Amino acid sequence: MKRLFAVPALLAGTMLLPTAAVAQPAPAAIQSLAGTRLDISATGEVSRVPDIATISAGVTTQAVSASDAIGQNGARMEKVRAALKRAGVADRDIQTATLNLSPQYKYGDNQPPLLTGYQASNQLSVRFRDIRTSGKIIDALVAQGANQINGPSLSLDKPEEALDEARARAIATGRARADLYARSLGMRVVRAISVSESGGYAPPPPRPMVMMAKAESADASTSVDPGEQQVQITVAMSFELQ
Repeated sequence: MKRLFAVPALLAGTMLLPTAAVAQPAPAAIQSLAGTRLDISATGEVSRVPDIATISAGVTTQAVSASDAIGQNGARMEKVRAALKRAGVADRDIQTATLNLSPQYKYGDNQPPLLTGYQASNQLSVRFRDIRTSGKIIDALVAQGANQINGPSLSLDKPEEALDEARARAIATGRARADLYARSLGMRVVRAISVSESGGYAPPPPRPMVMMAKAESADASTSVDPGEQQVQITVAMSFELQ
């Protein structure tokens, strides 16, 4: 004869506990603030010369039929791409930005719109890694049929080093400011309670560039001046004073 054994209720209840509940660590103790809390903000800033220029270059064509507008546009864009390749611009730095085909209408008083043709537009986003040569390349694009140029947007290829330097300056400024407050109050800084960061690196918006379809003289050329950009980091810091 088989015997049946009952599992004790306490043991059964323990076996039914979720694993996650058993494995949860004990909450960390919250440190109490013995002195005075000081909250401040500080900004660190460094300057860098941009090493990347990005422009939008493209072709806009018009024709009676949609197929003719697209065909003419494609032929001129091939010349633009070929000019970029001859200038040494890598494939990774050429990206299609927009493609557009739209009907064109003529509007008259008390008359329905009259279809007059189609307009095709093709825009490339082009990144130049040598800003010194970007002006000559832009001139070459215009010579090959590009009639829409916007930009440039100047930026840093690798801003991490500049950001870290700005962070270090922000922390140093914040600590020096905390020491100043503490001395003014006849106290001293015991410790930093918290630090949080805001801001960072964001390239400025592109500046409008007005291009002429043909230079007025053989010596005329486009130039792109990199100048300097500011990289900023702002930190919010809390200290304990005693």
